[in-house]
Amino acid sequence: MRPTAKDLAAEAGVSLATIDRVLNGRPGVKARTVAKVNEAIARIGFVPNLSAVNLARKKNYQFRFLLPEHGDQFLDVLAKHIEEARKAFAAEMIDATTVRLPAEDPYRLASYLGQLDAKLVHGIAIMTPESPQVRDAINRLLERGIEVVQFLAGQPKAASNDFVGINNHAAGATAAQLMGRFLGGKKGKIIVTSETMQSRDSIDRRLGFDEVINREYPQLQTLPSIETHGDLERTRKIFKNIVANYPDILGLYVMSAEARIPIEEISTITTRPLVKIVHERTPFTEAALQSGKIDAVIAQNPGHLVRSAIRILKARNDQREPVASQEKIRIEILLKENL
Repeated sequence: MRPTAKDLAAEAGVSLATIDRVLNGRPGVKARTVAKVNEAIARIGFVPNLSAVNLARKKNYQFRFLLPEHGDQFLDVLAKHIEEARKAFAAEMIDATTVRLPAEDPYRLASYLGQLDAKLVHGIAIMTPESPQVRDAINRLLERGIEVVQFLAGQPKAASNDFVGINNHAAGATAAQLMGRFLGGKKGKIIVTSETMQSRDSIDRRLGFDEVINREYPQLQTLPSIETHGDLERTRKIFKNIVANYPDILGLYVMSAEARIPIEEISTITTRPLVKIVHERTPFTEAALQSGKIDAVIAQNPGHLVRSAIRILKARNDQREPVASQEKIRIEILLKENL
């Protein structure tokens, strides 16, 4: 059994009240006594029971998930899992809520982050496109004592190194391998699309995709990245132009989390049998896999994503290192047969 506060008091030769004052950094204890207690901690390997300490202090954790305001089904899936996690972690005095703001407006995002009070908000998981404004706002949050997790979409130059999500370069490379193998040596072109190329996850996925295609499938040519901005009319117009100008289109790779508009629109514009690879498991991608509208989904477990962000934020608030192996998010390949 691990040592208790009573064991520590006996080892250090002091009272339980003194142990409490030393562990909680309260005044009224001589420096020599503090040193004696710390030496006893090292000898017996004492680790405070944080749950008990927090319960005694009535300490709670207020965490927020900042998600884009506009989006399709994947954001709804994330919001659902955040609510599930809020209920699951309630016994640990953790409250997790969702905030939706326009991801395309970095000034508004930075303004929101700048108004957060460290006494009311203890940690935030941020899913936004990369921008200098958001990066600087994250750095100021950390300076004020609010912990930050970069959630799915990273801000590489921000001071926070905590990132929850898959390795997006590897995810793009995986998509390329699937595309190349499904096409079986055919020669032609591939459409690559995303809602925005300002998002770090799309940039990394594109780099990984091109790396594998150029190295292992030289008969395939990837076209320049298309930004749809989640707009149906814009997507339809771009796809019509591509299909009209390139009769040898063989595949479609959707790099962003929302695949519904690109998949539905390409199906109305051409009847060619395209290989379609998308990201994230949603009600739409599940149904599209079952019906054969898409060939594979590269996914990451949304429940694991949310729980990992909460565990990391709690560990940082408790001044502990997160367990890295526990928070590693795996790349999942979903086919019709393994849904």
